[in-house]
Amino acid sequence: MAIIANARGDLLLHLRDDLPQIAWPGHWSVLGGGCDPGESPRQTIVRELDEEAGLVVEDLVELFEVPDVHGSGRLLTFYAGVWDGDAEALPLTEGVKLAWVAPDLLDTLLMPPFIRTALYRYLEDRS
Repeated sequence: MAIIANARGDLLLHLRDDLPQIAWPGHWSVLGGGCDPGESPRQTIVRELDEEAGLVVEDLVELFEVPDVHGSGRLLTFYAGVWDGDAEALPLTEGVKLAWVAPDLLDTLLMPPFIRTALYRYLEDRS
């Protein structure tokens, strides 16, 4: 899972499709996904960023792991990076849209609890 911030401190969030067959339909999240067989978490996030949004983020930093206790039950590795591009110009292949969101607006968005926890932990560690 990738927590991507821009120079202003806004966070790149992904509005998931509202389809009953996917995890957390219609929720805001960060980009990321599951590991393919034999793939490390770092390889996974690099692949997922490219596959989902054509995004390459240099110098991703491993942050922490958070359990998805209300969803898959898996332990998810979070990474952080900085990117200052236009979210709407990215070639999104999954979900409804990408948007830059100011941290003070996080509580207004429908979001999986583990994602909200991870974002607040990231913001707290950054300050």
